[in-house]
Amino acid sequence: MLFDLDGVLIDSTAGVTRVWRDWAVRNHIDPEVATHTAHGRRAIDTVRLLAPHLDAEAELLDLERREIAESHDVTVFPGAVRLLSSLPPLRWAIVTSGTRDLASHRLRVGGLPVPELMITASDIERGKPDPEPYLRGAGLLGLAPAACMAVEDAPNGLRSALDAGMRVFAVPTTYPVDELAMATELLPSLNALHATIVGDFIRLNW
Repeated sequence: MLFDLDGVLIDSTAGVTRVWRDWAVRNHIDPEVATHTAHGRRAIDTVRLLAPHLDAEAELLDLERREIAESHDVTVFPGAVRLLSSLPPLRWAIVTSGTRDLASHRLRVGGLPVPELMITASDIERGKPDPEPYLRGAGLLGLAPAACMAVEDAPNGLRSALDAGMRVFAVPTTYPVDELAMATELLPSLNALHATIVGDFIRLNW
């Protein structure tokens, strides 16, 4: 199983919104457009898309610092602890658009384990919606993409996992249901998903 982080395992929406609204105002960009665009996308790609005149690398460093500082109110979604604890450590990974330092910090704030297997914005050349992140995630698990199931909350992440050749559960925590229609299955929440280990396989029920 491959999990997106923000919007799937943890709720960091409040801090993300504060940081991106402030960034947008300072750079004369519509704050609503900036926050909507930033979800499910690497920060550096959002800067390149919305403000191509800025130094994207420098902006990324500042945004990462700000997002870490604004992660104090991160919470864990219901069902996340139960689901992760039911999975063997080497049978799941996180695939996130956040940087490794930011993802690790948010996991610790939320009280979730920092997994041995994790693909972050720091590890890839092309972020979601490109399939590279999820292809790399499948590689970490040593499995073909078709043998993996992804869990996502954002259209960019859904497209990334689907184009990688995976089935995808979607949870409507960040985007409305109609923007998640491409998902293989739509869950009301992560709390609805249960995993049972049967031999070398993970059996999912929802």
